[in-house]
Amino acid sequence: MKGSSATRRTARLGLAFALLFAGAGFGIANAQSAASERAGSLSAIDFNFVGQANLGAPFQVDSGRIAEAKGTSAAIRSYANLMVSSHIPVADALNAILRRKNITPANTLLRGAYDAMLFTLEADHGGAFDRNYVNGQVEYQKGNAALFQQEIQNGDDPDLRQFARETLPKIEDHLQRALKLAAAAGAGGTD
Repeated sequence: MKGSSATRRTARLGLAFALLFAGAGFGIANAQSAASERAGSLSAIDFNFVGQANLGAPFQVDSGRIAEAKGTSAAIRSYANLMVSSHIPVADALNAILRRKNITPANTLLRGAYDAMLFTLEADHGGAFDRNYVNGQVEYQKGNAALFQQEIQNGDDPDLRQFARETLPKIEDHLQRALKLAAAAGAGGTD
C-alpha cells in the first residue's frame, strides 16, 4: 500500500508537470489574449512567456528550498542550493523589466500546477522525494528551455528576448546537471 501511495504521488507530480508544459503552447496564450491587451503592447507569445517565467523562478526557489532540507544526498542538496541561488537574480531581472515597462502579469492557471507540485514535494520523503524532485527538475528544465527558446525565436519585445537569451544558457546548464542527477539515481545513488 505504501508503494501504491508513492506511485500515485509520482503520477500526480508527473501530471502536474505535463499540464504545466502543455500550457506553454497556445492554450494559455489564447486564454490570456484579453489580459494581454491590458498588459500593454505585449504579443501573446511575450505575455505567455512573462506569465510562465514570472511564476517559474519563484517556483524554483520554493522547490529548491524544500529540496535543500529534504534531499537525502549532498548532490541533490547542492543542486537545490544552485536552484535557489541562481533563480533569485533571474526573478529580480525579470521583475526589473516588468516594472520598467509597467507590466503586471496576470495570475495564470499555472499557479495551481505549481502549488500541486510543491504540495507533492512537501509530502514526499526519502527516496520518493529524491526521485520526484530530480525527475521533476529534468522535465521542468526541458520545458523551461523550450519556453525561453520560443521567446528568443518568436517574441516581439526586445528586452524580453534579450532576457531570454541571457538566461537560456543557465537553464541548459541546470538541465544537464539534473540529467546527471537522474542518471546517478538510476545507477543506484545520487552522492
